[in-house]
Amino acid sequence: MTRIGFLSFGHWQPIPGSETRTARDALLQSIDLAVAAEELGIDGAYFRVHHFARQLASPFPLLAAIAARTSRIEIGTGVIDMRYENPLYMAEEAAATDLISGGRLQLGVSRGSPETALRGSESFGFVPEEGTTDADLARAHTELFRAAIEGAAVAEANPQMTGTTGALAIQPQSPGLSDRIWWGSGTRKTAEWTAEQGMNLMSSTLLTEDTGVPFGDLQAEQIELYRAAWKRAGWQREPRVSVSRSILPLVSDADRAYFGGSARDREDQVGYLDGGLARFGKSYIGEPDAIAADLANDAAVQAADTVLVTVPNQLGVEYNTRLLESIATHIGPAIGWQAARQ
Repeated sequence: MTRIGFLSFGHWQPIPGSETRTARDALLQSIDLAVAAEELGIDGAYFRVHHFARQLASPFPLLAAIAARTSRIEIGTGVIDMRYENPLYMAEEAAATDLISGGRLQLGVSRGSPETALRGSESFGFVPEEGTTDADLARAHTELFRAAIEGAAVAEANPQMTGTTGALAIQPQSPGLSDRIWWGSGTRKTAEWTAEQGMNLMSSTLLTEDTGVPFGDLQAEQIELYRAAWKRAGWQREPRVSVSRSILPLVSDADRAYFGGSARDREDQVGYLDGGLARFGKSYIGEPDAIAADLANDAAVQAADTVLVTVPNQLGVEYNTRLLESIATHIGPAIGWQAARQ
């Protein structure tokens, strides 16, 4: 494991105890936390995308703002639900954001998780063709998006304006962006498909399958199958793999008040999600030394090159900065991580 980033779901609610009460709070605090994380040497600032909910929804204005305020930290998503996206407009937005950042954009995309809205992507104008599924729609959008950022011609030129009958690519283009697309995979099978497509692997705190083994072992098997499929496909570059973890070191009275009693979360959970059985990874809660030892024994953490730490964003920038500082100071070095330097 060589990188640690944070992953925020960007919740905002005007409820007691929330430091993030409005959408504006969620956006501005996300920028401030990314700036603080960079100063701590954290490697990445990632954001979940949800629609029709009090959470972050449109990632590119936020990522571009973070890019303009930072110079080193990776900025990305985990993940964009591609069912909702216009692939060509997204390609323009992604390229522009990547150029502003100087090539630091890391885009996690996928079919997405169950949403608040019933058939929400249809409200955006995207309906799966007859005989196809939501997953097919997301993959088709991703295929067109990836072709566009790689410079494929996607529109016919207007000869009255261009003097040619050739074809046009979207503009701007950002060289190298195509190697920084990740697919959010929830199963071993989709991990193999991801490798076949030449995308990096982003694996979350849950898998939509269960074999009875601990979550970290199941996820490590997913990563192993991904890397084997990548090798078979013959890709020349080295792929990247990330896993997400809930890591909550208890180093202050506030930490213990918020999370000290969360015993149930310290074990894997198995339940039903989106019509199928799923295994949810445990939260790592406790003293920093104990967490470091547990993470050292987490097979998936050891197999990945990036760990994304989910943060309780509604507790505010100051609290989450202290949380990341605790991880950077007490936990990261114990599992082989070194803070990035300016």
